[in-house]
Amino acid sequence: MRRILLLNILLFITGILTLQAQIRPIPNNPYGDSMDEYGNIIDKYGNQVDPSMRPTIDSTEVDYENIPPKLYMWHISEDLGNVNIIPADTLRLNFQNTNLTGGMNGEYNYLANLGTPRMSRIFFNRRDNEPSIFIEPYSSFFQRPNEVFFTNSNVPFANLSYYKAGNKINGEERFKAYFSVNVNKALAFGFDIDYLYGRGYYYNSNTSFFKALPFISYMGDKYEASFMYNYNYLKANQNGGITDDRYITNPDDVSSGSVESTNIPTLLSSATSRLADSYVFFTQRYKMGFHRELPQAEEDSLPPRKEFVPVTSLIHTAKVEWSNYKFASNDQLNDYYQNTFIEPGSRLINDSTSFISVKNTVGISLLEGFNKYAKMGLTAFASYKFSKYNLMNSDSTTVSHFTENEFFVGGELSKKEGELLHYNAFGEVGLLGKGIGQFDVKGNIDFNIPMWKDVTRLTARARISNLLPNFYMRHYHSKHFYWDFPDMDKEFRTRIEGELNIGRTKTLLKAGVENIKKYTYFNQNAVPEQHGGNIQVLSATLKQDFKLGILHWDNDVTWQKSSNNDVLPLPDITLYSNLYIDFKLAKDVLSLQVGADLRYFTAYYAPAFMPNTGQFYVQPENDKVKIGNYPIVNAYINIHLKRTRIFVMMDHVNQGLGKANYFLAPHYPINPRLFKFGLSWNFYN
Repeated sequence: MRRILLLNILLFITGILTLQAQIRPIPNNPYGDSMDEYGNIIDKYGNQVDPSMRPTIDSTEVDYENIPPKLYMWHISEDLGNVNIIPADTLRLNFQNTNLTGGMNGEYNYLANLGTPRMSRIFFNRRDNEPSIFIEPYSSFFQRPNEVFFTNSNVPFANLSYYKAGNKINGEERFKAYFSVNVNKALAFGFDIDYLYGRGYYYNSNTSFFKALPFISYMGDKYEASFMYNYNYLKANQNGGITDDRYITNPDDVSSGSVESTNIPTLLSSATSRLADSYVFFTQRYKMGFHRELPQAEEDSLPPRKEFVPVTSLIHTAKVEWSNYKFASNDQLNDYYQNTFIEPGSRLINDSTSFISVKNTVGISLLEGFNKYAKMGLTAFASYKFSKYNLMNSDSTTVSHFTENEFFVGGELSKKEGELLHYNAFGEVGLLGKGIGQFDVKGNIDFNIPMWKDVTRLTARARISNLLPNFYMRHYHSKHFYWDFPDMDKEFRTRIEGELNIGRTKTLLKAGVENIKKYTYFNQNAVPEQHGGNIQVLSATLKQDFKLGILHWDNDVTWQKSSNNDVLPLPDITLYSNLYIDFKLAKDVLSLQVGADLRYFTAYYAPAFMPNTGQFYVQPENDKVKIGNYPIVNAYINIHLKRTRIFVMMDHVNQGLGKANYFLAPHYPINPRLFKFGLSWNFYN
């Protein structure tokens, strides 16, 4: 039934939307339309429109069926529910990379199959382990509240996307459906569905994930509210990696010839992890202010129009989250686990833990721009979080309950309006419960300088924090991993980063340094540990795009240096390079991107992966192996036709050329050469 459904969806979908790049205003156009670099007419929101469908601007009889689509999208911040307007998802270039577990630029280490746990090789791009250490490795699938898309549109908007790779036996598929409709100008609702199924090209590595996310938003003059319910169920089989890397690097040493990937022996054959994580997030804001008349021409005989000018807003956000993690296995292993804490006489593993948390934040904000002297916005807030955790006990029958309370107060200072200067400073400090002694202060400032008929942006960022490691870094009970560190210290971090972005030359250069005291990591025994000294990380990134006619060459290279590679291993160089031609066909209706991209990083002792806890950890001394120094090349064709996107790609096209060392995690080779394609279609009706 599932295959029939996916086949029908595939027959129904045909494609690709466009990312409008170099737009040109159309003179004397009453709608504010522009023309993109491919000659398409687009409105001020970036949506393609048919000029023949435009209603006459002065007509008293408007044909509502022919109203062109207008929409905008936004994210909301998880702390204060701030609205951040973002471009609509109409990516045209590099659409082939949108479903890769390794990320758009291939910066992540992962376990070969679609949706498997991953870790960024670029340290400055790593995030906190929130809401838990178990869900963060699945960041290619799981959405935090500030990553959810809200939409406001004058017509119903929908997007259907389908991705497929390989065959019916070992291949992977993903279906995504997004829908939003407005009841009126302010009230909208919709849903986001995501289903992923990766059968796996290595034994016992299949993944099956499902997400359902309904949402509602109200964007009125005086009152704003956003609500979402995010349900996630993730099932991933765990094979522990292959038993001998020579099946990849030198197959003649272990067999009479090359072995099919599905026949390579793996450490585990019956292990499975299951993760159910759901949350409800709600934010609301009531704005107080005054009305003022809008300027109008003297000859205008219509009554004066007024607009509402907000001055102060009252803020409330609430989040309730509950999660359950399970790991089960019945594999016969000798000397793999150092310790057994629960039922030592049985090889059966049936680990589980769960938690629930409730967080409320209230605040008051003085808004920016209500008069010429209000050059910035100022917000004060207080938050309270209650969390309850359930852990197994060594007697295998009882359960330990842990509760934690955190109370924080903080503030935010920001300037978002204007063209030259913007800044934001956010800080919070804990006063009660586990929050005592914790603080987090971060800020950024950017200058936008007109230069060479474009804008050059200078940005500076800084952060200083003293935060307690995630609960599961301090407490966890299972059959083979059992720790309690109630007196674990807080991590003290300071980071400074600068960025230069030159629009005309398509150059981005950024560099930064971070110092960490009491760095908390998973040691060589796959158990949390705090490093006693300081660790410094230096990082520099250069993004440079070149263009000559239809020929493009985009590059992204990052250099990093860790002061202690035994605790925090990082590759010196991580590189992404994309060479392609971009041109139009069929009277400028059809555009094509044809090219190949390359991912590469220098060899290093990358973190290994522990299936039981789902975490990456420092490689043990008796099993250290370097990965990297192997280019991964993908060849692709992207097609864009009006509101339809389609791609075909040969993933890992260079397999068999040069030295075979294609691992993205120790003992986890990436998939062999694989044909992939994807379709995406936006609907406005």
